[in-house]
Amino acid sequence: MDACLAVEREVEKVLSKFGSIDDHTTNTLDELISYVQGLKEELVQNHSETELGTTQSLIIAQCSKKIKDIVSRVSTEHKDLHSSVSKVGKAVDRNFVSDFGAVVNEQALKGEGKHQLINEVICEHFLRQGMLDIAEQLIQDGSLELDECKKEPFLELHRILGALKCRDLEPALEWTHMNRNRLKAQSSSLEFKLHRLKFIDLLLQGPERQNEALIYARNFAPFAHSHTREVQVLMGSLLYTRQGIQASPYSHLLDPIHWEEICDVFTRDACSLLGLSVESPLSVCVRAGCTALPPLLNIKQVMQQRQCTGVWSAKDELPVEIDLGQECRYHSIFACPILRQQSTEANPPVRLVCGHVISKDALSKLANGSKYVQRLQVKCPYCPMEQNSSEAKQIYF
Repeated sequence: MDACLAVEREVEKVLSKFGSIDDHTTNTLDELISYVQGLKEELVQNHSETELGTTQSLIIAQCSKKIKDIVSRVSTEHKDLHSSVSKVGKAVDRNFVSDFGAVVNEQALKGEGKHQLINEVICEHFLRQGMLDIAEQLIQDGSLELDECKKEPFLELHRILGALKCRDLEPALEWTHMNRNRLKAQSSSLEFKLHRLKFIDLLLQGPERQNEALIYARNFAPFAHSHTREVQVLMGSLLYTRQGIQASPYSHLLDPIHWEEICDVFTRDACSLLGLSVESPLSVCVRAGCTALPPLLNIKQVMQQRQCTGVWSAKDELPVEIDLGQECRYHSIFACPILRQQSTEANPPVRLVCGHVISKDALSKLANGSKYVQRLQVKCPYCPMEQNSSEAKQIYF
């Protein structure tokens, strides 16, 4: 982001300079044109004379010199603008590194089945995006063995999403009816929201569909306890069918945001039932990589300058902590307040008898340095309570 802002500042300088030069050049040329036209009219008025007088020749010479000076000055300003434009290219080269080989771990992609696994992830991404032709071509070119049962959920998902985007609720209603028990088990509101949109669509068709809308309202019966307030609002909107809901206190029911929301709710609930993540794993990895790349390039450059490249080896650890944002946090993270290290499977968090939590390694160091070594007694670093280190319990997040 800092690189983009640096380039943006250079672009803004060029645009500002271009605007000022444009205004100055336009005004200068307009004045010069007016001056030349005035001189021409003066010469035309004296057309009776066959030869130019000394005064007129001097005026024309001065005019010619003035034109040359102005053209030369405009040309110089134009050349200065070119140098400013070239600085943008230099800013791009300076802030954006095209060689990412310094932070690439080639060993991560080597090994049996790694390339096939990558191709399967890419293929799944295309299926998620509805690019079925590209996915089929990749399956053929990569000799992938992808069962039809794996492709079918994506095909159905995109078929229903395509219908929802066209405001066709029937395919989604059929799907929710078939999966009602599973949706109910995860406390999904998808079916209610679909029936709500269908009910509102009937109301918009005028008073002649009012009875049909009233009969359709029976579909809200299973949701009377979980969505009481929403059902009451929908029933109240029936009173304004004749005069139009658009001009009623219930006009918020017509907000297009409800159609956008239903697509997101369906995608989330459908992926949950299918055991899939809402976002494509490939998209998440690419976004996380783009976020992590600038700081990794910076730390690699610093390491090379200070000749300490051995700090970053081919291990599964990064030399610096990189914040990918809340959207990329999929599990709880515990950092030991004593050692200030993130817990791992080999060094899990443990709960002391007093309730404070530290890492297993920190507990071991406290026990080794305790004056009660023979009894394995340790003193909590946060409270005066003394306890046996064997009484500590491992915590699972």
